[in-house]
Amino acid sequence: MTQGKFITLEGIDGAGKSTHLSWLDSFLQSMGRNVVVTHEPGGTLLGEKLRALVLDSSLAMHPETEALLMFAARREHLDKLILPALDRGDWVISDRFTDASFAYQGGGRGLSENKLDDLERWVQGTFQPDLTFYFDVTSELGRKRLNGRTGGIKSTDRFEKEKNEFFDRVRRAYLERAHKLPHRIQVIDSSQPLETVKLLLKNIVLSIC
Repeated sequence: MTQGKFITLEGIDGAGKSTHLSWLDSFLQSMGRNVVVTHEPGGTLLGEKLRALVLDSSLAMHPETEALLMFAARREHLDKLILPALDRGDWVISDRFTDASFAYQGGGRGLSENKLDDLERWVQGTFQPDLTFYFDVTSELGRKRLNGRTGGIKSTDRFEKEKNEFFDRVRRAYLERAHKLPHRIQVIDSSQPLETVKLLLKNIVLSIC
């Protein structure tokens, strides 16, 4: 049986991940691939409970606590969903994975990269996605898209309530990580027209099929 592929989508809220994830799912299925779509934090029963804690804006949380909860959910995600699906030969597409921890808890919260490196090695060993798309937009454009999508309704999400300066730091961390890992992370200018981005994704995915 052919081993499946693991593709992750990264970016700040409003970068277009959800739109492109849906298209990528349909595209891969049209090519005859069995596809499992998931997200982080979450993807499992326990992971969803941890997700609720991480996103709960009524809870004050130390950055290290936040990171530990994210990696705890990730350990379950790998064990219960991602690795079994790949072993079956399925393709797995995840809305966020470990790069998000380096961007949000590292760049956004200021947590030490060395601590995140240790957690990454502990939780996943040498396992990494086969391909990561980082959808790059400015914090201003991301916020504008979010407001358009929600009708300007104020979110209760702990992250969506952060100011643009937080997302500027997250974006810089994503770009720095992409620069360090160009063999895996493809930076996509997500301010481009939708059809232009789809064509880029199609060509890149075909190169690993």
